[in-house]
Amino acid sequence: MARRKRRSFSAEFKAEAVRLCQVGDRSIAKVAKDLDLTETALREWVRAAETNVGREKPPETLTGAEREELARLRREVKRLQMEREILKKAAAFFAKESE
Repeated sequence: MARRKRRSFSAEFKAEAVRLCQVGDRSIAKVAKDLDLTETALREWVRAAETNVGREKPPETLTGAEREELARLRREVKRLQMEREILKKAAAFFAKESE
């Protein structure tokens, strides 16, 4: 079976595909086939939509806003650690200089 070229889809298309899965009488597999999508991709979109809405959210799953905050906090921690290292080196330098 030949590999399919990677495609990208708009947020509106994904939302509509998820809506079809949630409100219709068709299965994810049927919706995926009708829209020429892989079933795996559509399942991921449905899972992500449920996580962001808060339905059936496993405790280890983060919402989009939580992921963004986590990334921001990780960047801030990295910056603060670098600043602390610089200050340590500066303090050691000035301690040697004052001897």
